Amino acid sequence: MKLSNHNPSGTLAWQELRNHFIEEMQSIKMQDLFKEDDNRAEKLSIEWNNFFVDYSKNKITDKTLQLLLNLAEEMQLKDAISAYFKGEKINETENRAVLHTALRSNETDEILVDGKNIIPEVFEVKAKIKTFTESIISGNYKGFSRKAITDVVNIGIGGSDLGPKMVVEALQFYKNHLNVHFVSNIDGDSVQEIVKKLNPETTLFVIVSKTFTTQETITNATTIKNWFLQSAKEEDIAKHFIAVSTNIDEAKNFGINDNNTFPMWNWVGGRFSLWSAVGLSIALSIGYNNFEKLLIGANKMDNHFKSASFENNIPVVLALLSVWYNNFFGAETEAVIPYSEYLSKFSSFLQQGVMESNGKSIGRDGNPTNYQTGTIVWGEPGTNSQHAFFQLIHQGTKLIPCDFIGFKKSLHGDVEHHNKLMANFFAQTEALLMGKTEEQVEAELKEKGLNKEEIEQLLPFKLFQGNKPTNTILIDKLSPESLGSLIAMYEHKTFVQGVIWNIYSYDQWGVELGKQLATSILNEIDSKDIKPHDSSTASLIKKYLS
Repeated sequence: MKLSNHNPSGTLAWQELRNHFIEEMQSIKMQDLFKEDDNRAEKLSIEWNNFFVDYSKNKITDKTLQLLLNLAEEMQLKDAISAYFKGEKINETENRAVLHTALRSNETDEILVDGKNIIPEVFEVKAKIKTFTESIISGNYKGFSRKAITDVVNIGIGGSDLGPKMVVEALQFYKNHLNVHFVSNIDGDSVQEIVKKLNPETTLFVIVSKTFTTQETITNATTIKNWFLQSAKEEDIAKHFIAVSTNIDEAKNFGINDNNTFPMWNWVGGRFSLWSAVGLSIALSIGYNNFEKLLIGANKMDNHFKSASFENNIPVVLALLSVWYNNFFGAETEAVIPYSEYLSKFSSFLQQGVMESNGKSIGRDGNPTNYQTGTIVWGEPGTNSQHAFFQLIHQGTKLIPCDFIGFKKSLHGDVEHHNKLMANFFAQTEALLMGKTEEQVEAELKEKGLNKEEIEQLLPFKLFQGNKPTNTILIDKLSPESLGSLIAMYEHKTFVQGVIWNIYSYDQWGVELGKQLATSILNEIDSKDIKPHDSSTASLIKKYLS
């Protein structure tokens, strides 16, 4: 079954949303909406598992929500979700299924790809991950000098780096004695900074590349192999280098033992691959049992997404709100603000998931879209972000919807610190909603003893309009399971957006052109034979070579 294919801007719901926005909503004050309805916060929230999602601080009414739900229905979202989970080839430009969700399914499930149930193969790989990681963590696995492994280096880029790196940092509270490092950028200085911290006798290198030909990954892996061979022999490579790849032959040519090559599948996109053997470094860092809990948490969110009615469906509601701001209010960005330093890489991780997926300008009909798609996702943890870019969100000229993510319990149990952190968490969403009125500012300045002239001079600068939209995602605590659910929530939000925008979310042709040009330019740099380019690029290459 293919995804439906029609322009959302031509639907009745889209036209009604446009009229609703122009006639009723573009100048709406959320402060008034709260005054008019004492039960607004209760009505516009979803409680699920250990998540509480409050979306009441948004520029929406009951009518807005109903029209957005109508849009989802007209764009046949229910059928799209069914096709997504069943393994239909919804990534049509690459003729592939999209089944990262299968990686966290139950062993009794049946999901067919080209007539074959893939679940037994998934669990076979999981068993291999479990056996391997437990042998490393226990110290039973020895390096070439018969010493146990102390350090792990993940060598990958994009989804083969961002997901594992984010999760390892997010779950460092649960980590074991292994030190996990990440090499991704082709910047040689970065590679050298990593290896100078390592002992080749006690380090395991995990090379993650579906094709085993990715330029950055294989260049970095080769540099590290050459460094390793300064202390070891060729046959020792098999004890210290692991591959996650579909290209067994190339991995073998590199020196990697067949038994130490973990498979990938073409129905798993890189940016959604941390649930697979790509997450080997996660399992090594936190242990297989915690890795399994990460998958369980994601699976629980999958089931919620599949079964909950759209009005009570967290990913659906968040996606529809994003469409509302992107396509009707003209908001171009969304900020994700986790109030946990553990999630310092979460926004960077989401950038790839969201922007590589939905950064498309061609609809599923092959024609340019006549509406905006994609959102720019950015953010940093609170409270650091409050002292950086919150000025623009509070008093700037741009509309920036924000997701605030917080946890009821701290992991180390420091109640004083956590109360202060969460006081800021709640205060910021209230400030963004309510702002500060002229009367409030005047009263404050009078209390400070300023005279009338001084007050009039300062007053406009200290006003806050408020009326800035936020979602609040409150979770019991940061655990492998809750993190799995959180990641899956944003994955499904991204999927829903792509369905509404009538685009293919799971290809990434836009990544290819720069790669192709880089290959030809590298040949020119090596040969010093500069081919025709635009005048700017040609002069820059010549300047670099001079």
